[in-house]
Amino acid sequence: MTTFSCVVIDAKGSAVNTKIDGANRADVINSLAKQGLRPVSIKEFKDNSIKIDFGKIGKRKKVKSDQLVMFTRQLSAMISAGVPILRALSALAEHISESPVLQDILRHVIHDIESGSTLGDALAKHPDTFNDIYVNMVRAGESAGILDDVLKRLAIQQEKNATMRKKIKGAMAYPVVLLCITVLAFFGLMIFIIPKIGGIMTDLGGPDAKLPGLTVAMLSISNFIIAYWYIILIVLAGGISGFIALIKTKKGKRWWHSTILKIPIVKTIVKKNIIARFARTFSALIEAGVAVLEALSVTSRAVGNVIYEEALMDAESKVKNGKSLSSVISSNPLFPPIVSQMMIVGEETGQTGQIIVKVADFYEEEVDASIGSLGTIIEPIMIVIMGGMVGLIAASVMLPIAGLAQNIS
Repeated sequence: MTTFSCVVIDAKGSAVNTKIDGANRADVINSLAKQGLRPVSIKEFKDNSIKIDFGKIGKRKKVKSDQLVMFTRQLSAMISAGVPILRALSALAEHISESPVLQDILRHVIHDIESGSTLGDALAKHPDTFNDIYVNMVRAGESAGILDDVLKRLAIQQEKNATMRKKIKGAMAYPVVLLCITVLAFFGLMIFIIPKIGGIMTDLGGPDAKLPGLTVAMLSISNFIIAYWYIILIVLAGGISGFIALIKTKKGKRWWHSTILKIPIVKTIVKKNIIARFARTFSALIEAGVAVLEALSVTSRAVGNVIYEEALMDAESKVKNGKSLSSVISSNPLFPPIVSQMMIVGEETGQTGQIIVKVADFYEEEVDASIGSLGTIIEPIMIVIMGGMVGLIAASVMLPIAGLAQNIS
């Protein structure tokens, strides 16, 4: 393909400069004719600027969520101010210096738009950066002429999602650190401390000394770890790799997502987070003018859980056959009653998007509260586990010492 720089006359009789890809001049002329444009001048385009290797875009790191939020807000502001889409994208591409990846993507998007693509279609070519929700909302905004408003909603939704992810990661950081410390402390005691204590006990009591069962068990575990540490590492690495490979399969992912929904304490937070994500995504799509069936299809892929994805796909099928969405949701135990009740209100008032977003706000607050209480629950559990481990080791040391003291007396 060769890029041609063209001067054309549009339907209003105005001269417009544009660029278009084609195999040759005849191909370009045919493409312009299909768009209702009359060519005045067609020249092979020679770009003296820095060349962009778009094939390398997919190999680079992903765009960070905060960078995408900032881009979305800036684009919305510029479009609201009446700046043409191509000029707005070009200005943003020049000034987003902190994200070279996003710069390259925007230049590619600009190139596609100049070739006749819509903004939604151009963004759809970069699914790693612009997901289905983003693309579908942009397409709906373009069709309804409210692209600036849709972009504002997208930015708000992305900020909410990013905030929720940060809170969950922050809540899990403390127990994970405690767990790592516990595991390291256990292996440290077993490899360095227990063998020395065992040697001391043997020296004091003699080779025929009868040690308590707990001490014998701890020494056996210590000796096994020291003798077969490489086997333990191989088994651990293999187990972790196997688990990761399992949850990447369709059946494995379904089993894992189903298991998460059954774990005490965790299932409550996960369900509330999924409901909040479903409500906010669905409401944003409906408010942007996306049809209910398409909104359900897109939302099902955005909830992040296979079980809920299947439930929403089933709901899409039933709605397609004539049932109301509220009745389908109410019959599914995965969704709490408040969701179906709000759906009914939304269907009766014709304001489904505005009503459902209140469900998202409610459950996001619930997730915040649950995450806050999670730390207070996990902390004593981890302390008990660490205390129990240290207590066992201390008992295995003190019991033979007490026996030796009794024999001496």
